[in-house]
Amino acid sequence: MSTPVFIVDDQASIRAALRDLVRGDPLLRDAGEAANGAAAVAHFCGAHALGSAAPGSEQQDAAAIVLMDIRMPALDGIEATKRILERRTDVRVIILTTFDHDEYVYEALRAGASGFLLKNAPAADIVRAIHAVRDGEAMLAPEVTRRLLTDFAARPPQALSLATEFDGLTEREQEVVRAIATGLSNDEIAAHLFLSRATVKTYLSRLFLKLGVRDRTQLVILAYETGFIRLS
Repeated sequence: MSTPVFIVDDQASIRAALRDLVRGDPLLRDAGEAANGAAAVAHFCGAHALGSAAPGSEQQDAAAIVLMDIRMPALDGIEATKRILERRTDVRVIILTTFDHDEYVYEALRAGASGFLLKNAPAADIVRAIHAVRDGEAMLAPEVTRRLLTDFAARPPQALSLATEFDGLTEREQEVVRAIATGLSNDEIAAHLFLSRATVKTYLSRLFLKLGVRDRTQLVILAYETGFIRLS
């Protein structure tokens, strides 16, 4: 079954390029587009949301991967991401932008984005990111990851109550969290911990439920924020 991909960008040329990229992959499907964040929210959350969907783009019930720009009129990509993911747990968002400033990365991930890539990334990297997020992975451009981890290293750990929940994890669950925090994929975690891929997915689902996070990106952020994972 092909994965639907919805594109949100205020530049028609960017939307066209991304649309061609999606249509060129037999495992992906063009699921529509919007020219601003308000239209994207309306598409996924109904007519009562801000703005309206792009012409010919009726609201769809199917889960989707969203390629989301940040700076757009009407509603920016970070706020649009937050509003969509508050109502649609089946949607995954990849932020795709020309900006790689720390505050955008952190705000986007806190809003629930599953990935953050720069628009000048090779086409193959963008397609690979879509497939990775579809499979439950996180996808951050290497330069973005370095900035984010540097930022976390400079912050004192917050005294959040959820930190005790990390302490309450089993030894194996903590090993999985540490593996995720180093950026390992499910297959790499399976090989590293001598587990099957299915078992790794089971651990992930259990961790998401125990820690109250929606995906591995949010899990990593929480692990660093609470001090469970520390950078030397």
